[in-house]
Amino acid sequence: MADFMADPDLKDRFLNVLKGKAVDKVPALSVTQTGTLELMGKSGAAWPEANFNADKMADLALAAHKFAGLEAVRYPFCLTVLSEAMGCSINQGRRDVQPFPRTRPFAEDAESLELPSDLTDRGRIPLLVDVTSTLRKRVGEEVPLIAGIEGPASLASRLLGTYNFLTWVMKKPELIRRCLEVTGTACSEYSAVLSEAGADAVCIVDGIAGPDMLDPKHLASLIKPEYEHFYRVGKGMKLIHICGNSTSILKMLSECGFNGISIEEKVTDLPAAKKLIGKKVSLIGNLSSSGVLLTGTCEEVKNEAKKCLEGGINILAPGCGIAPRTPLANLRALVDARDEFYNK
Repeated sequence: MADFMADPDLKDRFLNVLKGKAVDKVPALSVTQTGTLELMGKSGAAWPEANFNADKMADLALAAHKFAGLEAVRYPFCLTVLSEAMGCSINQGRRDVQPFPRTRPFAEDAESLELPSDLTDRGRIPLLVDVTSTLRKRVGEEVPLIAGIEGPASLASRLLGTYNFLTWVMKKPELIRRCLEVTGTACSEYSAVLSEAGADAVCIVDGIAGPDMLDPKHLASLIKPEYEHFYRVGKGMKLIHICGNSTSILKMLSECGFNGISIEEKVTDLPAAKKLIGKKVSLIGNLSSSGVLLTGTCEEVKNEAKKCLEGGINILAPGCGIAPRTPLANLRALVDARDEFYNK
């Protein structure tokens, strides 16, 4: 049974938007990380413990919904769960720094990269399954749950090393293709167990695949097939977040089957972006997380949020992971802006 009352329309609105159906107003939420220092204080759950303890992780994840009014519960707060399960040693970070990989286990022997037969029993994957089940019980069926995971390119870059990955994409494409098949399958298997445990959507975050880092032709030939496979495996909604100015690859991403594509503020022409992805894919974003949300006033947040809504955004959200020092008032202003936009 849910342990607090929720708006019964939240989940229906979220799912209907992603299915291309009409809604009374666009959802206001985050598909990227939501842990902030103020929310840590209010929930009594802080990093680094909240990245490794199931109860603390659930408490902090709920805080963004309970105290900021964001209309979904998004978890976890780091992108190291699959990296750890596949062999990376993890630095646990600190109260205002997310965990990050310390090692590149396949940098010297990429040919030996294989999918562990017990992948979903490794590292924190069982913990995240437990967190998913716990959150489902605590919010009931009224609030959408969004699980974030590393994308196949980001996971491969961590296992091989970023320099190796970007270099081998050009010099050893067949090796990278095989590695991406492994990491893509890992993403799909992890996503499937999260969906079975109760996640309504899984969002892969694959920043290194964006055009700021990777030539779109390599995305098309090497990574797109893994995105298409990811979409086909398991149930639930499938989302993707790409960093940087993703305008040049939006059409390609829309062909992979994703229900929603999350974009940064560097994508400045929202009507053009919507035209590129078509009517079957929802556009998510794109308030600047490191800009107006972190350093702006509430009025500035509202003004930028309303510009996103005027541009036709389908889900109003931060354009990237929320910075830990983001004021709680600014997160509330995001939701308030959506309400004011529809009440005008």
